[in-house]
Amino acid sequence: MTDAVFKGFQERWIDVADDVRLRLRVGGEGPVVVLLHGHPRTHMTWHRVAPLLVASGHTVVCPDLRGYGRSTAPPPQADHAQASKAAMATDVVRLLDQLGHAEFAVVGHDRGSYVAHRTAMEHPDRITHLVALDSVPIGAALARADARFAQLWWHWFFFAQPEKPERAINSDPQAWYGCGPEKQALMGDANYRDFLNAIENPLVVRAMLEDYRAGLGVDRATDDADRAAGRVVECPTLVLWSTRDDMEDLYGDVLEVWRPWTSTLAGAPIESGHHLAEETPEELVRQLVPFLRTSATRPASAAES
Repeated sequence: MTDAVFKGFQERWIDVADDVRLRLRVGGEGPVVVLLHGHPRTHMTWHRVAPLLVASGHTVVCPDLRGYGRSTAPPPQADHAQASKAAMATDVVRLLDQLGHAEFAVVGHDRGSYVAHRTAMEHPDRITHLVALDSVPIGAALARADARFAQLWWHWFFFAQPEKPERAINSDPQAWYGCGPEKQALMGDANYRDFLNAIENPLVVRAMLEDYRAGLGVDRATDDADRAAGRVVECPTLVLWSTRDDMEDLYGDVLEVWRPWTSTLAGAPIESGHHLAEETPEELVRQLVPFLRTSATRPASAAES
């Protein structure tokens, strides 16, 4: 299936695990780039970025993460491991297996950046480049959590509570997520409609909350284990963050937070609000394309940008 927004892309559905069927769009030719959205978006958030990357000579794969959008997810487990970033990373690798791609770059925004990071950590033989947008690793964020973090990112802790966040969101999803003409204009009509369909589905809301519940538990434990063992991302890593979000307020030098987690690091701020792919797609692609063309050789020792 093709449409006017993702012109030239195919919409597909691929089973990657029991109870996990991913909806995705794929298009283009050349080195593969996987784009992973954040909360509460779907893969449609990339509708302005993906065609530009195709025009620059890439194959682009945009899935809905498990449980998000129209992708499915297993029932919740007691430890929320079904929503772990490791499980989502395995989804990504299995998806690319079925598409016939051995190596690929992965770009993640917001919650998708945690999946991108985990994919690079657990599948280093598959990932050529990692790009993280508006994030630091979950383990780094929680290790630095203080009163300022709790004030700005209170939703992390609220979303992790049982039952109450579902009740709050599902009582009026559009009010909770600040829907209206201004958001629609920012997102674009097709992206906005897809977003509305997602947030108005109680099963999707539950799955998105399970993502946060996993974040405070199994995901943090996985990140902490990596740091204790000295494991780092082996491929070249690019970190980009928006100036009109709170990354610099929380972390100061964002690259210094990322440096212990990577072997080869570069990064820069972008003048934008939080949703870089929707607000400043041309500038985002201008940063991505030259980075994705750099050597994907995985260094034997750490280097600094």
